[in-house]
Amino acid sequence: MLRAIIFDFDGVIIDSEGLHLKAFNEALAPYNVQISTEDYFAEYLGLSDRDLFKALLENNLLQTDSNTLDRLLEQKTIAFENIINECKAIPGVREFLEMLNKNNIPMAICSGALLNEIKIVLNTNDLARFFEVIVSAEHVQRGKPHPDGFELTVKKLNKLKNQNIQPTECIAIEDSHWGLEAAAAARMHTIAITNSYPAESLKPAEKIINSLTDLTIKDLQKMCG
Repeated sequence: MLRAIIFDFDGVIIDSEGLHLKAFNEALAPYNVQISTEDYFAEYLGLSDRDLFKALLENNLLQTDSNTLDRLLEQKTIAFENIINECKAIPGVREFLEMLNKNNIPMAICSGALLNEIKIVLNTNDLARFFEVIVSAEHVQRGKPHPDGFELTVKKLNKLKNQNIQPTECIAIEDSHWGLEAAAAARMHTIAITNSYPAESLKPAEKIINSLTDLTIKDLQKMCG
């Protein structure tokens, strides 16, 4: 039985991955580090801001300390907030959310983005009213591909609705292998959308789509049947 749909944010609801890359590179510029588009999509897209900077450190691409890491996080946040109004909903998203809403299906967000950024973009695009729960980077110690965020999302949905929704009754919609791995580890059904990667890179998903408008309520219910 289908009990909830849990969305990734960047690349699934909002067309923002390129803007995040721009903000990362603005923050990294004083340290003479730049991330190419190819490397960003191959290595870093599914990571939270903190995990991305940590990955640069671990790969010896960035020489800094913990205090500098905090400054980088702050500088990236400022850079992104300066361009946040450029973030627009991906075509088909609003129609899909309206369909779920009409069928009384709870919707939540599980994202590695920061909560304030998510809320600003949702409000700007008049989408906040659809989501009952938002789990962001601040809510978990381990980001995707770990399942912690999805597990917390289900707990919050159950607390809010006083129900006992099981992970196997949820569908996670993701645009990267990091997110798909996290959702599968949390025992959720998975749908991948080809907004960020080609279908061949998303094969772990149970279903791969080009647009949310490709999905019907019957499709979703069948996955959880």
